[in-house]
Amino acid sequence: MIGALDSSERAAMVGAATLKLEELFDILQVDHRNDHNTRDTPRRVAKMFVEEIMNGRYCDPPAITEFDNAQGFDQLIVTGPIDVRSTCAHHLMPFYGEATIGVLPAPGGKLIGLSKYDRIVDYFASRLQIQEELVKQIGEYLVEKTAPRGLAVRVSAVHMCKTQRGVRASHRGRMVSTAYWGVLAEDGGLKAEFLQECISLERGRG
Repeated sequence: MIGALDSSERAAMVGAATLKLEELFDILQVDHRNDHNTRDTPRRVAKMFVEEIMNGRYCDPPAITEFDNAQGFDQLIVTGPIDVRSTCAHHLMPFYGEATIGVLPAPGGKLIGLSKYDRIVDYFASRLQIQEELVKQIGEYLVEKTAPRGLAVRVSAVHMCKTQRGVRASHRGRMVSTAYWGVLAEDGGLKAEFLQECISLERGRG
């Protein structure tokens, strides 16, 4: 992340990116001045990158609402599927799918609001991204902020750099990446429980 940008800085970025996209369209011989379909496309694309696709680079992380683990709950919590929408850093093509997060709270530690997991996933996905790094970034942020005994992050996604170009693979094909921390990295039984919950949640969504 380069740091949060205010509205004037974002507007300047959109303006500068628009000029560069106009240059690219000129090189590709796309008429963005007279063709009614592409007349304002460079500005629209520039705004889309700054305000949506890469928004996570230009804003602060979501605020986390913490709750005391008053009852000392110490069993596995699994939440998901959480929608993932991101953009591959290699070809600027979307990848999309679901994330599932498993948390083993620390007795006497903190719990966070359930919706915050969705916001955290969206924050790290909203940038040019690599799926293997996405799971690590989500997990490391949660470990830093909540200090659980264990954590797992799993992402299953379709990559359009594979379905829309190159081999033009089926959209049924997915990439799955999982990262573990703490007790969940060491305990095979807990890993199996987490993965079983992932399967159950994915079936329930279908």
